[in-house]
This record gives sequence, C-alpha cells and structure tokens, in this order.
Amino acid sequence: MSDWVTATASEQLSALHAGKISSVELVSKTIERSQSVDPVVNPIALELYEPALEAARKADQHFVDGTAGALCGLPVSVKDSQWLANYPCMNGSLSLSEFIPEQTCQAIERLQNAGAVIFAKTTCPEYSLSGTTNSLAYGATLNPWDLTRTPGGSSGGAAAAIAAGLGSLSLGGDGGGSIRIPSAFCGIVGFKPSFGVVPRSPGFSTWESLVAYGPMCRSVADARLMFEVMANPQSSPVPSGETRLSGLKIMVSEDLGFAPVDQDIRQLFRKLVADIEHVFPGLQHGNPGLKSSVKTWATLATSDMWQKKGDNSSNSYADSEGMGYYAKGFIEFGRRIKQEDIVRANRKAASVGNLYRDWLNRHDAQILITPTLGSEAFSNDLVAPAFIGGHAITYPWLDWAGLLYDANLAGFPACSIPMGVGDEGLPVGLQIQGLPGTDQLVLDVAEQLERIISWQHKIAPDFAGDIHMPATLKSDRHAHLQEHVTDSVPSLSESAAP
Repeated sequence: MSDWVTATASEQLSALHAGKISSVELVSKTIERSQSVDPVVNPIALELYEPALEAARKADQHFVDGTAGALCGLPVSVKDSQWLANYPCMNGSLSLSEFIPEQTCQAIERLQNAGAVIFAKTTCPEYSLSGTTNSLAYGATLNPWDLTRTPGGSSGGAAAAIAAGLGSLSLGGDGGGSIRIPSAFCGIVGFKPSFGVVPRSPGFSTWESLVAYGPMCRSVADARLMFEVMANPQSSPVPSGETRLSGLKIMVSEDLGFAPVDQDIRQLFRKLVADIEHVFPGLQHGNPGLKSSVKTWATLATSDMWQKKGDNSSNSYADSEGMGYYAKGFIEFGRRIKQEDIVRANRKAASVGNLYRDWLNRHDAQILITPTLGSEAFSNDLVAPAFIGGHAITYPWLDWAGLLYDANLAGFPACSIPMGVGDEGLPVGLQIQGLPGTDQLVLDVAEQLERIISWQHKIAPDFAGDIHMPATLKSDRHAHLQEHVTDSVPSLSESAAP
C-alpha cells in the first residue's frame, strides 16, 4: 500500500507488525497530513505532535522487544471534552480556556496502555451540546465530503478527522447521538457501546446517565479492536461471532413509526433490506409503537446542564461570560424546566428500555436496524435542517435525530455504518442496535452488513489525494493553548506500555 496514513487501523497494525512502516514514520506522516488538512477542515482542537512522536519512538522499541500492545504505534485522537492529564480541556468553550485536568479518563488510559499514540484532541461544539460542530473557541469544523456542510456533532471533529485521513482511530462521546450523527454525515463507522461498558471518568460531571465513549473509525473491525481495549472485562464468556449470528432474528424499521425520513434515505434503506433478506432470513418489519423521546431526552439533558452549571468540583461551566448563544440558550431552557417535569422524564426514560425489550421479545428478535438519520448533512450555518421528509423541524425540540435518543435513554449499544450515498451525493448511515450487553452481537451484525454494502469511500473523495484548498481561520485561543503544550510537554508515552 502506497499510503498507510489513510488505511484502516487494522491494516496499519498489520504493517507495523510486519515492519513495512515504523510508528515514527506513520505518526510523522499523519502529523504532516494534519498540518495540510486542519487549516481546511478544522477538526483539530489541540495538537499533541511533539509528545506523540516521543510516544511513537517508544512504540517502535516495543515492537523490537516483542512487548507491543493491541494498539501499539497507531495514531489516535481523542475528543476535546475528554480529560487528558496536564493538557487543556476546553470542551469547545472559551469559559474553560484555563482548565487543565490533573487526571486522565480511564478510557484514554486504556488506549495508552495498549500503545496508542495520542496525536491530537478533536473539536466539539460548546460543552458538546449540539449536533453540529461550531464554537467560539475553534470556529466551524467542516464536512470533508462538502465543505459547506456540517460534519455533525458533537464528535464532529473526530468524524471529520477520520473521513479526511487524520489518524485511523478517534475516541468519541455520545450522549444524544454525538458519535452516530457525525459518523453518518461523514461516511465513517461510529459505535456507541452499552452504557457503562467503557468507563468515562474522571471527567465533566454532566450527563452521567446518558454519555458513552466509543470508537470512530473506518471499519467495524477497527471499532471492535478499539472497543475491546477500552471495555470493562466480560463477566461471562462471549460466544463466537458465528454462534451469535446463527438463527438470529432482526427487526427492521425505516422510521420507528415516528421519525421524519427523507425519501431518498427510505429508498436506500428498503433496497438494503431487500438485499440482506437472504443473509438474515429472520428479518421482520415493525415498529415499537412509541413516540419520539426528544422531549424526554431534552428535559433531562437541559435540566442537568442547568443543575451542573455551577459545579466547580469539575471546573465546569461557571463562567457564563465566555458562552456562545447556543449554550446559553440550552442551559436557560433547562433552568425553566419544572421539577415535576424532570421526575416525569426520568420515569419515561426508565421505561424506554423495557418497552423495547418487550417488543423485541415478542418477535423473538435481538437486533433492531434503522437508518441512522433521516437526512444527509445540512448547511454548516444551521443548527438543524429546516425540513426532513416534508416535516418541518421546529423549535423548541428540533426533532431531527429522533432515531437516536432511545439508545441513550436505555443504554443500548448502537453502531452507525455507511449505507450509501443520498441524492445530494453525501453519505447516509445505517444504525444497528441491540439490548444492553449485546455489544459484540451488534458489531457482528454491523460487520456482516458492512461486507454486503461494500462501502468504497474510507476517505472522503476530495481528500483521497494531496490537499490544495483554501484554509479556514482558527481562534486566537488556539495559539495560546498550543503554547501551553509546547511549554509543558508531559510524556504521553509513559502510559503506553503494553
């Protein structure tokens, strides 16, 4: 392969073990590519290039010594909302411009212990509250498929980086679709594990019952590789993939009976279902008989942000002077929510999982397949599309991602993979969900579907070669933060033992 930088993580790992490329070479080429792509797409919140090269040198020695870990030498990025000790963690907000955590979250520690080379932190919207990735801190992150469109959010920098060929793995976070939205919009694989399977502490104290950290990458095999490094140990033996798929029954729905979906996405989904019926003879069509959970999710998410606004124990959200309008509006919405509404929303959230479990059990099914979203990526100057499937997307709920919320409320594992290209020439995602604890089964089904779909665009077409495009401008704050990295440079490789 002529360019290992844009290969999958699995391909890169094989090349590293075979001596076809060294970690220093791979990381150096990734940094070189980042320096060309970042001014165009703006997915990088914080460059960690110096410590990454140091970690890469140590990774190469591990290969020589025969002590290489599962991710040894791979260039990996993490989200700006995730704690990495001794480095700035703005979570997309100027109000956190001076915050530097003293601890690293467990998920990142496990990546480092497996030998991953952390070369950058990726952009997110302010406090990771939006399904797009714009902030006063870093400006707009763009979609590599179309620079006028949003990459989605809140893990938009992670998705844009993977789609543009910057690193083969990125750690995202998903509290309301924030891995799956950008994965669908940017044509990559994104996996939200079962709630609690991948540890996210220490970190910001918000959305503790909603957020799961998970892989964003170019293949399901890569997602599994990264997930297995981060996941808590299984309490019981996991059957083989072949055993898990034997006799599997699957429910399919193009809209769950309530979500707006554009016609071209419906057609893509119907075609795929017809194509896979011979592979999964247990396919059944149906809907759970529920309404959108957007009001339940928004009630819990906004009220939690308001309640945690003054929580200085995690240095969070106390400085409203540095907030943008969207974050202020989100938190103000939470302030107006009444306690009885929160109690009712918690009760509804607790029932969602049981309702899906009962519905799947009635059909003897274990997996649910839907589109990931009802539209292709919309304009980067919007926070939501105006219409989906002829349905107006209106305030205050902006219910354009209704296929995603239930997985967060109920803690389901959910994987988005590319399903095809819509009428506007942009990627469309397919979502595979299971009940809590069925993470490996979800990945098995996703991998089988990935083989059938045979997605050809591991990298967005315009970024498959050399990059020659007009650059965007970053905030001046970016230079301030990079000065801190240069001044401190704590070793990212100290934890990178096998």
